[in-house]
Amino acid sequence: MQTAELINALQSSGVRLVDPKAGLMSRRGGAGPSDHKALTIDGVTVMVPVHTAPAFDSPYVVEKPDAFGRSRLSVDGLAIAEVTFPTTPKFYARQTADGIPYSKIAVLHGRDVLATTVLQSCIRYQSRTKTCQFCAIGQSLAAGRTIERKSPQQLAEVAKAAVELDGVTHMVMTTGTPSGPDRGAAILEESVRAVKAAVDLPIQVQCEPPEDFAWFRRLKEAGADALGMHLEAVTEPVRQTIMPGKAQVSVERYFEAFAAAVPVFGRGQVSTYILAGLGDGIDDILSVSRRLIDLGVYPFVVPFVPISGTPLESHPTPSPEFMHAILEPLSAMLADGGLRAVKVKAGCAKCGACSALSTYERGRTSGGCA
Repeated sequence: MQTAELINALQSSGVRLVDPKAGLMSRRGGAGPSDHKALTIDGVTVMVPVHTAPAFDSPYVVEKPDAFGRSRLSVDGLAIAEVTFPTTPKFYARQTADGIPYSKIAVLHGRDVLATTVLQSCIRYQSRTKTCQFCAIGQSLAAGRTIERKSPQQLAEVAKAAVELDGVTHMVMTTGTPSGPDRGAAILEESVRAVKAAVDLPIQVQCEPPEDFAWFRRLKEAGADALGMHLEAVTEPVRQTIMPGKAQVSVERYFEAFAAAVPVFGRGQVSTYILAGLGDGIDDILSVSRRLIDLGVYPFVVPFVPISGTPLESHPTPSPEFMHAILEPLSAMLADGGLRAVKVKAGCAKCGACSALSTYERGRTSGGCA
């Protein structure tokens, strides 16, 4: 099995861990990726479900690491690959002057990405008639694994330590949606400004489209290198069902925002997260992806992974075949459009750990699907 196909299979089926304590701790709840664990296979670090219903019954098993930190990945008792786990970062051992562990301010994603949810609450989350049915933003807060509002000073302190101690190379700042027409852009602006004053670190900010697109220029001037505005689902019927509150901002309004943001951040530096498997068809996702690429927006398509405790916890994950039918032609579209994950300055697309898409891209540039 080729690397891209294997990653596809692991992210759809999840894995069972003989030693759940191996490497970096797994993530439960939060803004995502949740119920996952990072592992490295063939030099590629990916986030793989380990706490989901499909993972509990997965045919893929990661055995206990040996003395060198290497584990065997097997399926039906047959070893098929060697994997390793990113180790717990050094900055996790520190805490702020007021006693808050750094890991409650920001966490390591993948291998070298610092991620934070600046505001760990959302105006839509408390209402089951408005909330995104897949969202678990309140779970890690309720469990005491994070704090609701990270101050700009806290973020700057943790980001500087993560760079100096662990070699973090870029940062993701997302936010729950607050009340107000900026939809979180104001919180992100002050946060980016503080981090950039403390350390030279590329940053992607993520929020819903603000009502006033002038916020894109303000975010850029504050120091943001890239912008994510996440569609999640691409057809209006699916959006109305899965995310009734967020669907009040239509797909076409998102495209208006994308068209305004690309001239500010540059072609390929604006991206959107698309969750495959929520109900959109293959052709729907590819058609919208083509429109996005033509605008200069990177469509980061990932397999939907149900999170325990959410209304969609029993929703099935997309099959590897379904994902392959999207990612293979999408990687060709991206190549034709001159967009590549490695060219993105910061963020989910650059990290690539939640999807096999970047592996498909690399396989294409090397002459075959890796």
